[in-house]
Amino acid sequence: MCRWLAYSGSPVLLEELLYKPENSLVTQSRHARLGVEATNGDGFGVGWYATADTPGVFLSTEPAWHNRNLRELSAQVRSGRVFAHVRASTGTAVQQTNCHPFRHGRWLWMHNGLITDFPLVRRELALTVDPSLYPEIEGSTDSEILFHLALTFGLEADPPAAVARAVGCVEAVGADRGLVHPIQLTVATTDGRTTWAFRYSSQGRSRSLFHSTDITTLREQYPDNPRLHSLSADTRLVVSEPLGDLHGAWREVPESSCLEISGSGQEMRAFCPQRPA
Repeated sequence: MCRWLAYSGSPVLLEELLYKPENSLVTQSRHARLGVEATNGDGFGVGWYATADTPGVFLSTEPAWHNRNLRELSAQVRSGRVFAHVRASTGTAVQQTNCHPFRHGRWLWMHNGLITDFPLVRRELALTVDPSLYPEIEGSTDSEILFHLALTFGLEADPPAAVARAVGCVEAVGADRGLVHPIQLTVATTDGRTTWAFRYSSQGRSRSLFHSTDITTLREQYPDNPRLHSLSADTRLVVSEPLGDLHGAWREVPESSCLEISGSGQEMRAFCPQRPA
């Protein structure tokens, strides 16, 4: 389906995340190891926070490995919070408005997975979106609808609760249409200060998701690795698949979980959808 990464920590050039690792996101766009598809060439997007009130976003329908502007941008832009996504469409059009991450004010959102039989449930889900938010929906993906459902259910006030209600809504609508497993997702969202990542599927067999281990611990294990010593202690990564094979650097996010990362702290909690009353 798709591959993505969410980074927070000391400011780094985008190329340090997108190009330089052994299994970088650009590499995954052609040769994903753990994805449903090996190739994720239906566009890409990068979102980052700098000095403006809202994050910058660069989207393209070209494959990430083929885009010259992405390479140029990545060598110049430095940020302490980055979202990046390479897309493999599950049926909707290859167009810029369907590329992740999606943006609302200070918020970014990206998704790997699908809403099962989306055309069957799209109308009812779209009508659940708050009318004030509906005009912001520019594309045709299930991912963008899911984002606006989460916003409708209070993402800006309580992200875990809002995502639980959004997923619960999808499951309820899907069940009414006879769908056995209505949703599959790994999702990341951020307000520029805290990142939340979710791993869940109605089937209980979610797409891959990993988070980095504590940098301080890795420094002790690998004192001669210069890249580890260039990063701040609060550096964290959440990724669809590990960016390299450094032993002990990655841990799998458990099934049906929400991971919250704020500064140097992180908290893992169980995630359970909340269906409408």
